[in-house]
Amino acid sequence: MDKDKLESLRARYGNASADETRDPARRKLLAALFEGAGKRRLPYGGLPTFLDFPFRETLDDLDIALVGVPMDLGVTNRPGARFGPRALRTIERIGPYHHALNVAPGVNRRIADVGDVPFRSRFNLVSSLEDIETHFTKIVGAGVRPLAVGGDHSITYPILKAVGRERPVGLVHFDAHCDTGGEFDGSKFHHGGPFRLAVLDGVLDPERTIQIGIRGPADLMWEFSYESGMTVVHIEDVARNGVEWVAKKARSVVGEGPVYISFDVDGLDPAFAPGTGTPEVGGLYPREVQEILWSLKGLDIVGGDVVEVAPQYDATTNTAQVGAQMLFEILSLMAHPSTSSG
Repeated sequence: MDKDKLESLRARYGNASADETRDPARRKLLAALFEGAGKRRLPYGGLPTFLDFPFRETLDDLDIALVGVPMDLGVTNRPGARFGPRALRTIERIGPYHHALNVAPGVNRRIADVGDVPFRSRFNLVSSLEDIETHFTKIVGAGVRPLAVGGDHSITYPILKAVGRERPVGLVHFDAHCDTGGEFDGSKFHHGGPFRLAVLDGVLDPERTIQIGIRGPADLMWEFSYESGMTVVHIEDVARNGVEWVAKKARSVVGEGPVYISFDVDGLDPAFAPGTGTPEVGGLYPREVQEILWSLKGLDIVGGDVVEVAPQYDATTNTAQVGAQMLFEILSLMAHPSTSSG
């Protein structure tokens, strides 16, 4: 090794703290990691919040609100997604910097965990969906973009009613199931039907909707997706054509209008995410979902959700870990300087 170079490195870095840099842009991002010169925040300390963002009880001066929706009255198989928000809040060391998108969300936007949706009843699905719509309408009305953690996938219907109230939104949807089924067992409200209801209510544009990772025997129930004009990408389409093909298709389908991102953790193979109510073998890899999401940079992302994490089936916490990571992926897109809603 060149001795002069070695001496230069020793002089520059021998006693430098971890947050020192000559690059002003990097210095600004490093500030998200440190509390002061050389003082790193404890990832395992303090009260748990989504992605370690501060807790706020009000929406004042916020750009993005992280919201818990602990409700799973719409499940058709294993319950437990009501515990998803609490499980994701306990996951540490995700963010605050996103290396692939080169963004630290908390530097670019004013973001807070605003707690959970207040429910009038833990027993009534219909009133719970009404409570979700009311709460998210308040958030959207305050000019704040919501990013939700469920809860089962039925929560997305009332959220879409709030974010799509003024104009229908497009949708990028990761899932094993299309969730466009009709009424059964006496209820049209369940986690297998939120997107049919949203289209029929005029808040979701089916021709600007893409559903990625679809598979399993429930495929017989998704006629509405095809009839309404949604783009359905089965898991074999992903394997056959590749992630780059899926990413390009997603971007072309949703176009330039407002877009909502919904990530159901059962879209992943249960090897990566066993802690969910309706697992389907043969699913997406987390890295594939990440690459597709990264391709959406710059779109008008008006909201999103991560749903169906049921931690009692999650012996290793893998599902909560990947759920929190996907929450950060969506948040990073929403907070990116290129995002038009910003």
